[in-house]
Amino acid sequence: MARVEMTMPKMGESIMEGTVLKWLKQVGDTIEQDESVLEVATDKVDTEVPAIYAGVLTEILVQEGQVVAVGAPIAIMETDAAAGAAAPASAPAAPQAAPAPSSNGSAVPYLPEPQAPQPVHAVAGAEHQPGRFLSPLVLSIAREEGVSLTDLEYLPGTGKEGRVTKKDILDYVAAGKPALTGVAAATASVQAPAATPQPQAAPAAPAPVAATQAPAASVKPVPSVSGGQELIEMDRMRKMIAQRMVDSKRISPHVTSFVEADVTNIVNWRNKHKDDYKKREGENLTFTPLFIQAVARAIQDFPLINVSIDGDYIIKKRDINIGVAVALPSGNLIVPVIHNADQLNLNGLTKKVNDLANRARINKLTPADLEGGTYTLSNVGSFGNVMGTPIIMQPQVAIMAVGAIKKKPAVIETPQGDLIGIRHFMFLSHSYDHRVVDGSLGGMFVRRVADYLEQFDPNTAI
Repeated sequence: MARVEMTMPKMGESIMEGTVLKWLKQVGDTIEQDESVLEVATDKVDTEVPAIYAGVLTEILVQEGQVVAVGAPIAIMETDAAAGAAAPASAPAAPQAAPAPSSNGSAVPYLPEPQAPQPVHAVAGAEHQPGRFLSPLVLSIAREEGVSLTDLEYLPGTGKEGRVTKKDILDYVAAGKPALTGVAAATASVQAPAATPQPQAAPAAPAPVAATQAPAASVKPVPSVSGGQELIEMDRMRKMIAQRMVDSKRISPHVTSFVEADVTNIVNWRNKHKDDYKKREGENLTFTPLFIQAVARAIQDFPLINVSIDGDYIIKKRDINIGVAVALPSGNLIVPVIHNADQLNLNGLTKKVNDLANRARINKLTPADLEGGTYTLSNVGSFGNVMGTPIIMQPQVAIMAVGAIKKKPAVIETPQGDLIGIRHFMFLSHSYDHRVVDGSLGGMFVRRVADYLEQFDPNTAI
């Protein structure tokens, strides 16, 4: 039988690491091909990792709660299927020793066998990158370790397009946070571990924390509460949401425009078709696909809404990928993405919306389901709210909230004169990044979405 490494898979374009949440299989268990072996959390989604080959799990190299770089080994399997593709191991490899716990009780992130840090070298100058994208994880580490935003703007990054990764900032902290600004800027030059290191033999005693690892984060004080109060710690997803909302408000100057739309045509159309659609397709026909269709058409009319910002440059997106905010049973929020929404008809949009929403609520989304969004729609009306001021999903530049649909008396213009009638109205709230979207563009865009909703053809087939 061949011994093969199971490595942390790449789970998305911008995802460089994952946290092992739970091992679904234990040493000695027989595993079928494509059977889930463990649960992994990234900064986007929690997902299950399947086995590439069928075989027996012989070693677990990474414990629950540890952070693992993409491509790093996480387990060893013995398998017949891989015998022709993988050379047998010359000797059984012992599992990586568990790293020492940090002072706050959590495990130190997994790293391969560390190399001794090299001296910090001075360079002629580090490139200044103001306004560069910084992940919530990097910003969190920076706050904990006292790294200023100015230093982050100069810190060389090894990630995609020069982004600062977790390893970059941890290496910088471990090197003593050398000065990065001024005439003689400096950069941490700690030797990087191999991309796919082999498991090392277990030492007789737990290994001390290596010098290349960042010092354990200081324990945050627990707030004191008096009688009658309850202290609730945020879960991992809520912490990420909180950080992203703070980051978005810091990055983007938000402006919100409002339009009230007469959506009587789409209300009557849905009421006419929803029961037949349920019988035919076994799925609910909601208003959300109609809203997405109107937004996609408006983006085609105003493509400068479908952009992102990188420094002093505007990146205009060709694809129209619309994220839809979904409330989870836990009370948290997640935003799966409908890719190429402009290329789907109403039936296709309905099926896609229902599929993503259902999988979101049972934690079955994949990282690909959450990537690549260029615009976001949030339905605050589902909670009975008439309007809201949504916060932009970075690095997008705009987001729309649709409110509850309410019956109102309205003036109806007819060839015979004006009449008073009962119509269905809904508020649209459009928040946009005032760095690149001025009031004219932001206002015209939300007005165009309202126009598409009001002009909806009641004879549309689905």
